[in-house]
Order: sequence, then structure tokens, then C-alpha cells
Amino acid sequence: MTAARSPFTAPADRPQLGLRERKKIKTREAIRAATYALVKEQGYDATTIEQIAERAEVSPSTVFRYFPTKEDIVLTDEYDPLMLEELRTRPADEPWMDSVRHILHLATDALMAEDPEVVRMRAHLGIQVPAVRARMFESMSETGRMLRAAIGERAGLDPECLEVRVCAMSLVGGLMEVNMTWAENDFKGDLPAMLERALDVMEHGLPTEKP
Repeated sequence: MTAARSPFTAPADRPQLGLRERKKIKTREAIRAATYALVKEQGYDATTIEQIAERAEVSPSTVFRYFPTKEDIVLTDEYDPLMLEELRTRPADEPWMDSVRHILHLATDALMAEDPEVVRMRAHLGIQVPAVRARMFESMSETGRMLRAAIGERAGLDPECLEVRVCAMSLVGGLMEVNMTWAENDFKGDLPAMLERALDVMEHGLPTEKP
């Protein structure tokens, strides 16, 4: 199982990553690949940090330097800063929900570009393993705090005000529920279509007819 590159478009004038940054990315990918392989072989609970480090050919301290917990290894948050950066580059006069749709579809495209087996494994862990699920909710709160700053900046509002907090968490929570519903239904739904349904609810409220 190999790690996929994000389809988020990088600015043409962005400097190329240096050797140090490339090594960090390679190390993160090696740790994640080792974890997924071990979980597939023996299950999540039986997989230890020591085993992950040995399989990835790094030290346990290196694993912890990149990922504070085992749960963080199987949860992906690399898209968060890319989404926030993209939000900040959208035209100021673009309707808010148009910007949101653009960004969340980029995130969904990134997810769909990953190894399907890894995507399914990660999603199943999120709904089946209590520790992963708990860390996922913590991560959602952290993402919401990051998003509040971007929303407040765009709207000219205090990022700590109730309206901005509710807006940010409705987006983060909605996206998480889309992914969880998709996983709970054994990935049989069309994920982009499900995302559109969720965004319609955020924008217009509950449908008047059954979906």
C-alpha cells in the first residue's frame, strides 16, 4: 500500500521542498505504511509502536516525534492546512457556500485519490476502535479551531464569537458524518454525491422530501 499525493494544486511559484522536508515526508509515509501493514496482518490492538518502528526501520522515539499517539498515525490531518490555505485564496466576493463546496470537493478528491484499501481501513478503524474514534473527535475539535480563524478573517468577525464557532464546527462535523456514514454503509454510496447532500443541508436545512 503506497501513499498518494494530494490533488490540491500548489502555486507555481511555491519553492520546491528541500532535502530535510522530503526526508520528513518519506519518514511519515514509511511509518504509516508500516502501521497499515501490521494492522492488516494482526489487528489494531495487537499492533504496538515498537513493532511499527521496527517495520518502518526507525526508532520508537522517531515514531512519537511524528505522531503523538498510535491513533494519530491512522488519522489523516494533512489536508487541514491545505484546505485553510485554499479558503484564504478564494475570491472575496465569492458566495461563502461556493467557496466551501470548492474546498470540500478538493478534500474529497484527495481522499478518493488515496489507496482505496487504506481509505477503507482508516474509516473502519474510526467507527470500530474506541480509541481511534475518540481521537477522531479530538482532531475534529482541533480542525474546527483552525477553521474558525480562517472564517473569521474572511467574514471580518471575531473567530471566537458564537456564530463563527457554530459555522466552523457545522462544516467539520458535517464532513466527518459524511465519511462515517459512507463507512458504515460499507462504502456503497457515492461520496461526492453524499457530500453535496450534506452541503445542501448546511445551506438550506433539512429536505422537505425523503432523500
